[in-house]
Amino acid sequence: MRKRYSIKILVLTGLLLVFVDWRFVYGQTHHQADTLPNILWISCEDMSPRLGCYGDTTVPTPNIDRLAHEGVRYTNAFCTAGVCAPSRNAIITGRYQTSNGGHNMRTLGNTYPEKTGLPKTYSIVPPPDVRAFPEYLRSFGYYTLNNVKTDYQFEESPTVWDLISNKAHWRGRPADRPFFAVFNNTATHESQVWARSTLPLRVDPKRIQVPPYYPDTKTVRHDIARFYSNIRDLDDWVGELLQQLEEDQLLDKTIIFFWSDHGDGLPFVKREVYDRGIRVPLIIRYPDGQQAGTTHSGLISMIDLAPTVLSLAGRSAPTAMQGKAFAGKFATTEPRSYVYAARDRIDSELDRVRSTHDGRYQYIRNFFPEKPLYMDIEFRKQQPMMTELLQLRDAGKLNPVQMNWFRPTKPVEELYDLQADPHQLNNLVDQPERAAELLRLRNAMDTWLKESGDLGSIPEKELIAQWWNCQDVPPVTQAPVIRRRGKQIVIECTTPGASIGYKIVGKHQSWQVYTESFKLKHSEQVKAVAMRIGYTKSSEVKFPN
Repeated sequence: MRKRYSIKILVLTGLLLVFVDWRFVYGQTHHQADTLPNILWISCEDMSPRLGCYGDTTVPTPNIDRLAHEGVRYTNAFCTAGVCAPSRNAIITGRYQTSNGGHNMRTLGNTYPEKTGLPKTYSIVPPPDVRAFPEYLRSFGYYTLNNVKTDYQFEESPTVWDLISNKAHWRGRPADRPFFAVFNNTATHESQVWARSTLPLRVDPKRIQVPPYYPDTKTVRHDIARFYSNIRDLDDWVGELLQQLEEDQLLDKTIIFFWSDHGDGLPFVKREVYDRGIRVPLIIRYPDGQQAGTTHSGLISMIDLAPTVLSLAGRSAPTAMQGKAFAGKFATTEPRSYVYAARDRIDSELDRVRSTHDGRYQYIRNFFPEKPLYMDIEFRKQQPMMTELLQLRDAGKLNPVQMNWFRPTKPVEELYDLQADPHQLNNLVDQPERAAELLRLRNAMDTWLKESGDLGSIPEKELIAQWWNCQDVPPVTQAPVIRRRGKQIVIECTTPGASIGYKIVGKHQSWQVYTESFKLKHSEQVKAVAMRIGYTKSSEVKFPN
């Protein structure tokens, strides 16, 4: 009972804060459209920094390398999870997925209810002051479009995007509005290793450097070569986007981000929180040549992307965001000392692992040491090298290093020196000469777990019960109320944390973000809808009826 009361107190505190914070962000003075930079996110999936500009010349990547030559290359960028949906939850909110309740992979689509006992699909319910950050951009004039990846662990509000589709493009925006555009490429996704297995390779398998945790077999070399070939395809696509910007005379008017959602889509990389699973490429190209050709070695967490985009647009981040802007008007003057990552339920398999990384040393804590390190994920068994690894394991043909993944239990703590041991083969946790580093990183993790409000210790079923008030379905967002106040139209919703969208009939095609009262001609009609993340969307209302 005491736990439930404390949760209620936290929720009530959040409700008191949300109105003030939301109004603070929306209430800032609007820039004119011509003073706001266009911002393009080029995102890819399941790819570590296997690029020429990061020193990997296995396949040519001239277009991404061009971005690095003309922009800033970040050498210590890390995602917060080694798998897509939890990582993307953190990126879109600027918060740790463990603080949002979005840490389990995944909640939308299939939670494997036959084994987990969970609803087959559900949206998480983060604190009421949490938003998908493109909604803030829309509120001060941006045209936001997504082509076409979300996977945020929740159904986003209709106020987040002007357009989301596989045909969305900046060319379709109103001419007087700057754009924030997301273009996502799936060529490097794990599934494409087997989906494209019959396509011609664009790299000789003999050129592949096989890491020591894999056996050096024809199948392993082929799959890694296929992965590199997919990176080459990705680079071609990036070149097409850059060409389109040049054709539209927008290359020198657009800030370009290039990033991946987590590490390689290969066995013992994806879904792990080891360095190889969470270290990602990150490049930013500025239209004015700012810092062109430079590198930045400071620690960057992918939760920093959201506040950085807002900062580049001249806005400070709302207090709910845990990320730090590292560029733009509101860039932090305090560099990160650590980046953090987490692994929890993945598909049908339960685990809880946390990581603290300072750029050289990585500390890992296993909350279920009695469980194997290897998670028996059915999806990845479609990858030929994964099938072969299991066959070689069962036949006793893997060496001790390769068998490390399949050990029956895990140590409670792990500590690695990435400088001396890049493949993380030697756990230093019991070495007396590393005691100071161990204590420092251990204490940093304890502080992070407490300050971030890590929800990983709460069973997933209990979290859902709290969010849904012990009902079988999620709460419903209350319908907004539209009324006149003098000459202005006011729209209100009694559900704390709800985003309100409105359309003037015949004028707006997409839902506009309601931020303040507005005038409505007597001949016009307005429609409104409201939605809190994780709640069912409200019914639509009209005024006048």
